[in-house]
Amino acid sequence: MSARPSTPSETWRELRRGNERFIAGTPQHPRQDVEFRRDTAGSQRPLVAIFGCSDSRLSAEIIFDVGLGDAFVVRNAGQVIADDVVGSLEYGVGVLGVPLILVLGHDNCGAVRAAIDSQAADAAPLPPHIQGIVDQIVPAVRRVSGGEHDAPIDPSDVDAAYVGREHLRNTVAELLESSEVISDAIAAGTLAIVGANYRLVEGRAETDIVIGHI
Repeated sequence: MSARPSTPSETWRELRRGNERFIAGTPQHPRQDVEFRRDTAGSQRPLVAIFGCSDSRLSAEIIFDVGLGDAFVVRNAGQVIADDVVGSLEYGVGVLGVPLILVLGHDNCGAVRAAIDSQAADAAPLPPHIQGIVDQIVPAVRRVSGGEHDAPIDPSDVDAAYVGREHLRNTVAELLESSEVISDAIAAGTLAIVGANYRLVEGRAETDIVIGHI
C-alpha cells in the first residue's frame, strides 16, 4: 500500500484489491512483521470496521489480505444486530475514525439454515440463546418464502442464498436505524457502509448494497 486510504471509496478499493490477491492465491500478508507489531502496540488506526458472521471460514484479515491494526472486527453468529455490536461499530466510527463499515455475510451460513429449518411444522425447539439469534433472521425467511405469517413452511422450498441476501440487507438497515453516530457520519460524507456476501468456494466478497458514497 503506497498511501494509506482515508476515504470510503479508497478503503473499499484497497480491500477489494486484497480480496483479489486472496482469490488468486497471491496474498502479500502486509503489516504482519515484528517491526510493525511493535509500532502498533501503543495505538490503533484501522482502515475499516468489519461486522461479520462468526463462521470459522470467514476470517476477514485473510479474506482481504490485510494486517495488524487494519481491521476493527466485530463478529457474532449470523451477523445479527445487538447493542454491543452497534456500540462497537460506533466506537470504530466515532473514536477510531474508520471511513468504512463492511457488513459481511456468506453462503452456506449455519444460522440462516437454522432460521429456515425453525419455520417447519415439525421443527425441534432450540436453546433460548440460539433461538434469539435465529429469531432475527426469520423475517428474511418469511419474506423469501412468501408464506402467511407464522404458517409452517417447507424448508426445502426456501432458497438459503436469497434468505442470506435479504438478511444482510435487513442488518444494514437495522444498523442505520439503531445508530445516529453512524447515520450522521454517512450524511456528512465521512463514512459509507458496504454490505457484501462472501462466496466460500471462490473466496470472493461480492458487493450487494452500498450506503453512502463509494
